[in-house]
Amino acid sequence: MRSYLRQRVVGEAARVDFAELFFDLVFVFAVTQVSHTLLAHLSWQGAIQAAIVLFAMWWVWIYTAWATNWLDPTRPVVRLMLFALMLAGLVFSTSIPEAFGERGLPFALAYVFMQVGRCLFTAWAMRRDTPGNAVNFLRITSWQAFGGLFWIIGAFLPVEQRMIVWTIAVIVEYASPALAFWTPWLGKTALNALDVEGGHMAERAGLFIIIALGESILVTGATFADAHFDGLTLTAFIVAFIGSVAMWWIYFNNSAEHHVPDHVDAGTVKRTSDLARNAYTYFHTIIVAGIIVSAVGDELLLAHPTGHHADLGTLLTIVGGPLLYLCGTSLFQGTLRRQWPVSTGVAIVLLVGLCLVGGNLEPLPLAAMTALVLVGLGAWDTVARERRSAAQA
Repeated sequence: MRSYLRQRVVGEAARVDFAELFFDLVFVFAVTQVSHTLLAHLSWQGAIQAAIVLFAMWWVWIYTAWATNWLDPTRPVVRLMLFALMLAGLVFSTSIPEAFGERGLPFALAYVFMQVGRCLFTAWAMRRDTPGNAVNFLRITSWQAFGGLFWIIGAFLPVEQRMIVWTIAVIVEYASPALAFWTPWLGKTALNALDVEGGHMAERAGLFIIIALGESILVTGATFADAHFDGLTLTAFIVAFIGSVAMWWIYFNNSAEHHVPDHVDAGTVKRTSDLARNAYTYFHTIIVAGIIVSAVGDELLLAHPTGHHADLGTLLTIVGGPLLYLCGTSLFQGTLRRQWPVSTGVAIVLLVGLCLVGGNLEPLPLAAMTALVLVGLGAWDTVARERRSAAQA
């Protein structure tokens, strides 16, 4: 019987399959739904609700990326699994705006189906070739089912109670990898048992960052298309675009492209698995959250570039989004390099300073200064990398 697992070649990264890219299309829609939901409910309660939905969305995607790190997406049965997840993902995504309203149950059921169903399928697919990993996925299934109880119970509760119960669900699920998926009778999963293909994981994470940044570009373009065309709006459009490009520059030119494959594939299996768990499973959540919040800030900037000082919501999206993004990339880079990047730390301090004084500024100059910090960081890291390369030549 042919294996359902990827055939790995030493020294070569596994190629991302078209079925995986097709699966990602659902999350283009999901990211858009999260940002629009936050924009429509720009309050502390709305921010908490958007965060809960974002955590759920990311957890679905990253666990699927882990599964296809081992499973072969060219196998028909694996592709059928991905297509089933896509269908449930559409139900999940369309329910996001009313997840804390009348569509809480479809949202929760779709989420639990994806999480539990995928893990059970992966355990079944691994049962012959890697029975140890099959047991690992049974442990993961137990945690997903336990968290799923809170998701489903919360769907029947009023908004305030639903937020509490779903927050517990998020905590349970996000704690499980750190606890090595310890399960009664099955024990816990040792990190050295998870043979991760680092190049594939790095590419998958990078592709999701492209999805999130693409949503930012779409928001900027759509808002600009509907706005009154004048010099101020055009300037705001350019500033928003520069900010998005700078985010791409910081991640792909300075973090991912030049540092991920060497570090993730090097060393022991335990080191590789530890990097994959922290750098990708956890820290990328912060990076994606920063991009989504920044997209909301871009839309607010284009709607009202000048004429009033930035209110708290505008300030926390225009500056807070990039600040959150840099916190995530700092943790990501620090985990890979085993030292924290000084350049990113300086940029974080500058953005914190902008948060403190930004209430006295109009949105356009506030966004322009934020973009300048991001561009400066990208340039700083690029020059430093070129100097290191020249010194090693």
